Amino acid sequence: MCQMFAGQAQSNYEFQTRSLRLNGQCTSVRLEKKFWDILDEIATGEDTSTPLFISTLHSEVVSLHGEAKNFASLLRCTCLVYKEKQLTV
Repeated sequence: MCQMFAGQAQSNYEFQTRSLRLNGQCTSVRLEKKFWDILDEIATGEDTSTPLFISTLHSEVVSLHGEAKNFASLLRCTCLVYKEKQLTV
């Protein structure tokens, strides 16, 4: 039953840490490689760089809701929302 999931490449869920600036402050974000791939895809579709996309997303979230309690989780959910939208189009 789970072969489709268990058999995936281990590289999909290895962590990658990327350094970037959020509102002028240096920080690092640690996500699974697969999520970075999707964020890169989203940024390309928006005709921007991944760090700029993430920084813009962070600014918009802070403006709407205040500081995100778990920004890495927000990025993962962003990827899920993006993929769900692709399925419905």
